[in-house]
Amino acid sequence: MALTGTAQPGDHTVDYALHDGVAVIELRRPSAGNALDAPLRRGLLNALRRVHADGERVRAVLLAAQGKHFCVGQDLKEHAHALDTRPESAFAIVRDEYNPLVTQLHALRQPVVVAVEGACVGAGLGLALCADVRVAGEGARFATAFSGIGLAADSGLSGTLARAVGPSRAATLMLLGDRFGSEAAERWGLVHRVVPDGTAAEQGLALARRLAAGPTAAYAEVKALLRTAAGGDPTALLEAEAAAQERLGRTEDHRAAVRAFLDDRTAAFTGN
Repeated sequence: MALTGTAQPGDHTVDYALHDGVAVIELRRPSAGNALDAPLRRGLLNALRRVHADGERVRAVLLAAQGKHFCVGQDLKEHAHALDTRPESAFAIVRDEYNPLVTQLHALRQPVVVAVEGACVGAGLGLALCADVRVAGEGARFATAFSGIGLAADSGLSGTLARAVGPSRAATLMLLGDRFGSEAAERWGLVHRVVPDGTAAEQGLALARRLAAGPTAAYAEVKALLRTAAGGDPTALLEAEAAAQERLGRTEDHRAAVRAFLDDRTAAFTGN
């Protein structure tokens, strides 16, 4: 479902539109499952900055995506190229790009709704968990994915997943990397509403409009109180995640797993 109406299908961009107090941010790289390459990451960061710049004109935010999938995570072709050509800085994007995205999302005073169709994995799941309300199509599927390529987690996933589903289940999902569907996600509290496939954006927009018509000052205080109650330092967590990814990025397990993924074969891990 195209929400913003300012780009054509297949455009490689992130669209932003503000209507009736709802800022709609739409990922538009459907041919690649909205994999997060450099243009998409920059576009999303710019859209989030526009939300902050628009200030009180924005009363709620909807994050959605064009195509069959919400977001399959980091573009591994781009990542594999970085590992081959500039390995010493391949993981700089965690601090330089992913951490600012997460920081901007968490800093929003407005309630944020995310609409998920299809795959929502890796950094895509991390972004979805930054939202306050999550709506998913019946066929949506989720996974942390990082351990499958010899990494830990970034995008704040280490904290948001544990808060959403509990530390024990989060550990299982992060260690094993198993996929799970919308029914399990709703049962665990990760998703707040499951809707027929193809309607997540529409129903997410309806929820965003409902929130936009509500007591937004109270919503901002609710969000602040929930952050305080959760405890911990999100900035410190993002830095710890970035450092861990850099260490793991130097392992042969990670490099071999990325090559195996791109070659559509099973990785063999050695612990090195």
